[in-house]
Amino acid sequence: MKTVRVKIDPAVPASLAGGRIDSARVDATSEEDIAAQQAADEAMAMQDAAKFARRVRKRLGLSQAEFSARIDVPLDTVRNWEQGKRCPTGAAKALLKILDKAPEAALAALG
Repeated sequence: MKTVRVKIDPAVPASLAGGRIDSARVDATSEEDIAAQQAADEAMAMQDAAKFARRVRKRLGLSQAEFSARIDVPLDTVRNWEQGKRCPTGAAKALLKILDKAPEAALAALG
């Protein structure tokens, strides 16, 4: 593989790569469009978190009530995670990741 060195001088706009951005489209985007896209992205992230929480619980073969009791989290919290009303954060997010990767060890430690 051949290495090519490129010198970029911020003072010379021609030396900056054009990239793959559509400047006209970016300039035409309004604040309302940006806010709507942020809301859509957040909703999608919440649904991804809900699917992940549900998948972890189902892989363990537990009901919501059993799962909440095993991880010592209120049942309403588990329901809110799985319905996308709330997103697990901090320690809860880490616990779900551990339960996903090493369920037997995690459940044994929670014992």
